[in-house]
Amino acid sequence: MSSEKSVEVRGEDLVVEGPKGAQYVKIGNTRIRLANPMELNFEWVGARTVMDQLRAAWFVEEEGEFAMAPRLVGKPGVGKTVMAYSAAKTMERPVYLFQATSDTQPNDVLINTVHIETGKNEYQMEYVASSLVTAMIVGGCIVFDEGNRMQEKAWASLSCLLDSRRYIESITAGVVIKAHPQFRFVATMNDDKSCFDLPEYIQSRLQPQIMIDNPDRSEERRILEVNCPRTDPIILDYVADFLESAHRADERFTVREGIHLANYAGKIVRYNADNGRDIEPGKAVLTAIEQVLGVRQTRYLKQVLIKEAAA
Repeated sequence: MSSEKSVEVRGEDLVVEGPKGAQYVKIGNTRIRLANPMELNFEWVGARTVMDQLRAAWFVEEEGEFAMAPRLVGKPGVGKTVMAYSAAKTMERPVYLFQATSDTQPNDVLINTVHIETGKNEYQMEYVASSLVTAMIVGGCIVFDEGNRMQEKAWASLSCLLDSRRYIESITAGVVIKAHPQFRFVATMNDDKSCFDLPEYIQSRLQPQIMIDNPDRSEERRILEVNCPRTDPIILDYVADFLESAHRADERFTVREGIHLANYAGKIVRYNADNGRDIEPGKAVLTAIEQVLGVRQTRYLKQVLIKEAAA
């Protein structure tokens, strides 16, 4: 379908119909099913500064002013998605997630088609909006996760959305949709070599770049406590000490690995206690490090245990 025949609409003018979980909008004669928002048990307990920076980029004070489209950059596991989702929830708007991958196609980002079985050997084609397009329509927030795993051809379909034009065009559905004024976009980007370099024309649109680094020890200790509430506090202390030592050595371990370590070490201690055996928390954490990260990495905790024994 050519762009001349595309129906042009604004997100705020569309009427969402249907029950929760099965909602859709009609654009001309085209019925488009919407995605569902995400309800996740995420809580950001890291630095407040970076969340304030993201919310400032989204801040709109006057009519005609548009929110920016920032990108959060950091090592995998530092909490970029948690922070983005938590910031979006403070907007009191529905929050959607889109997981970018290396094989994401333009239609996956915009509007795709599916064939639904309506009877024996009978099928009906249905248009399905991505979580991003759904957020554009309802005025929600989209967390575009691991955006630099996506190739340029998919990013190109968003170039008009990420600048002052704020629209997408779906050739598949024959529609042009302008984003709702309340629409907010944030992309997370992993700082590692397994990802693609963003094309310059996309990178220039995804501004500002907000860096998220490893939290300090007290913040990491709090994150461990929130995510492993049943784990012995002594284990959490050892894991926080391990992470602090590993960060100083410029290892790429993050609090994500710390949560795995604390969770596993806590299970080791509780399992043994349930079977009438005692195991020292430090020994349990060493076992967890060896089996999660490798025996070589135990040296960071061994240094802590040696200093503790000498004190």
